[in-house]
Amino acid sequence: MKKISTLLFLFIISFSFAQVKWMTIEEALNAQKTQPKKIIIDFYADWCGPCKIMDKKTYGNPIIYEFLNENYYPVKFDAEDKRTIEIFGRKFSNDNTSHKKGRNSLHEFTQFMNVNAVPSTVFLDDKGNPITMLQGELSAKELEPYLDFISNNLYKKVKTKQDWEDYQKKFRSKIKD
Repeated sequence: MKKISTLLFLFIISFSFAQVKWMTIEEALNAQKTQPKKIIIDFYADWCGPCKIMDKKTYGNPIIYEFLNENYYPVKFDAEDKRTIEIFGRKFSNDNTSHKKGRNSLHEFTQFMNVNAVPSTVFLDDKGNPITMLQGELSAKELEPYLDFISNNLYKKVKTKQDWEDYQKKFRSKIKD
């Protein structure tokens, strides 16, 4: 019994450390001031099935969460959030939630980032400026090349569709099927 308890404890401890260290957008932007890194924002909604799949399978993949934790400030943002946030010198809120039945309206920050569907993944540079957005559910293998591409500033060198296709051909995934 003691061995089972010890193994269970170790499993729980290792599982709790093996994940993306999500931040709020405010925390990420503040962290950039002292240690510049790019930001990745996962826009989700509580009712969104593909968002839950991405949480479990994409962001739960060790290659992905280790890369994110090392190279990005990962942010999780509820696209229908009710709280008011103050970033980029302005306030963003979601005032249309109290009188609506069913799904809530989109938060002003969600709209500001041009996100109109979840899941959406938005990349910001190390100064908080938008780089690109990926819409829809992404597998770990689909997200992985973008993480490398953006974190290493390769996006600044790619000018054509052919450049992107060449990058994809050369990219070697660390994710085993």
